[in-house]
Amino acid sequence: MLGTMNGSADSRPRACLTAWLPLVALVALSAGAALAGLSAAPHPAPRPGASYLPTLASPVQTPPMLDGRPPLAGPLHAPGGPFLRDSLGRVVLLRGVNVVYKHAPYEVYPDPGRPWNFSAADASLMARLGFDVVRLGITWRGLEPGTKPPDDPAICAPGAPGNPHQYSRAVLVAYLTRLERTVDLLARFHIFTILDMHQDVYNERFDGEGAPNWAVCTGGAPNVDPPGRWSRNYGTAAAGVAYEHFWENNVVGDLQGQFDFVWSQVARFFSSDPWVIGFDPFNEPFSTTLVRLGNEKFDAELRCFYIGLAHTSSPTSCPSYDPATGVIPTLLAADPSALIFDEPDNFANRGYPTFLGPMPFPNLVFNFHVYCGARSPKTGNPTNLASCARQEHRTLDRRREDLREMASARQRGGPAWFMSEFGATSDAALLSSITAQADAKLLGWTYWSWRFYADPTGSAAESLVMADGKLRSTASVLSRVYPEAVAGTPLAMTFDPSTGRFSLTYRAARHGPRGPTEVVVPTEVHDRGGYCPTASGAVVISRPTSPLLLLRNRGPGIVRLSIRAGRCD
Repeated sequence: MLGTMNGSADSRPRACLTAWLPLVALVALSAGAALAGLSAAPHPAPRPGASYLPTLASPVQTPPMLDGRPPLAGPLHAPGGPFLRDSLGRVVLLRGVNVVYKHAPYEVYPDPGRPWNFSAADASLMARLGFDVVRLGITWRGLEPGTKPPDDPAICAPGAPGNPHQYSRAVLVAYLTRLERTVDLLARFHIFTILDMHQDVYNERFDGEGAPNWAVCTGGAPNVDPPGRWSRNYGTAAAGVAYEHFWENNVVGDLQGQFDFVWSQVARFFSSDPWVIGFDPFNEPFSTTLVRLGNEKFDAELRCFYIGLAHTSSPTSCPSYDPATGVIPTLLAADPSALIFDEPDNFANRGYPTFLGPMPFPNLVFNFHVYCGARSPKTGNPTNLASCARQEHRTLDRRREDLREMASARQRGGPAWFMSEFGATSDAALLSSITAQADAKLLGWTYWSWRFYADPTGSAAESLVMADGKLRSTASVLSRVYPEAVAGTPLAMTFDPSTGRFSLTYRAARHGPRGPTEVVVPTEVHDRGGYCPTASGAVVISRPTSPLLLLRNRGPGIVRLSIRAGRCD
């Protein structure tokens, strides 16, 4: 989450783009006040007739096959332009949550009674909320813990990079085998996985997590723990030096090369797993040069890390010891069909410009986070709601502008885009504001975060599931009607969680995508008494009470769908 200063080879069928939604009743909250009135807006009130919030103790419900289920539609790809697409050519919109465990064993998996336990109850509850994707955290330290301590001269001496001899195949396979149980459990509930190599403040030595101890090279720089919010640790001298050695790859331990190698093993392990749709190479890239010199200096290094010396037209602009093959081509070599969710630098979270530019690879997804600066140092909740909302809206607008500047011969319309972190708050009004903006921009997302897990770089206010297993009332802001797959070009979408009203407009082409449009309708959240769809240019082909509305185009032209609460007369 925000940190700024002040494949298995199994034979399971290809993934369907549908998460069945046996939803239980939630308190329905208002979509939030208009931006101009946010500073005085109360938290949205429950709708009349709303019932209760489910918990992890709710009965686990395995999704059955739905009537009218469309053909299997994986894998996903990003051909260029803002949207992901499935194998039928439909536009795909993913919605879900982050699940990251930042202490040993640095992953979640089914292990009853342990704090890192991820159970069928978790996955079932996600599916009932309508989520179809999880950004699932892994860490370099968990994959390659090694044996050397920080600042060991055998790793940290300056010089040409070489093998640090810290890799253990047995340790890595054990870690991934446990992780595979989580991926399989999510798949059982028709939920996709994005694997996220997570880090905050680099390592535990700086009160963060991510890199193994052996990859910490500080050169003896002082490491004074500053008071205040955890993110102030980014400003310590020792953390700054450790980051710079990684980005410049200028120690004999070959930090970047080993990081890339470990990633290649992860990608190869999951390359035949249809439920792992892609990889996020590095969470919230940070360097002290962001503070001293602005974004362009660090973004040049970050681009070199992503693509490698062999793929840049100006190798002299990269650190001389960078690997020839960067992390993106390394991942694609191991899994050519994977989506690569590359991130801009950490300061982009608050709307600063980014200078990554085009990268010459397919299937790239511009993956960004959105957080505001006016937040409580204790909880992370906004201290100025209107200011936070305005800043987050500006960030979304700026990130959309970035897409044109990142267009390449492989993605002429620019990469797809995806908001992989936002929220980290129990403030329903702020969540209502940004989710409405995401709907208006036809943007997929994963909320931060599912559970707190005693996060060293966060607070309990960030979690959707509270310590007692109950969902926060904000769950009914995040559980929304949305189109998972659109058989055409989406033009507009709105949803009001206070009334359950939804509208979608798209353009169907004569020789457009095959298969129906699929719209998630959380009938036990917003429309427990049923719902009434009205369509023009298409016909509804699903059952009247189905939690997945299926729409078949009548032909080319504009298609309009509206949904209101209550059964049709």
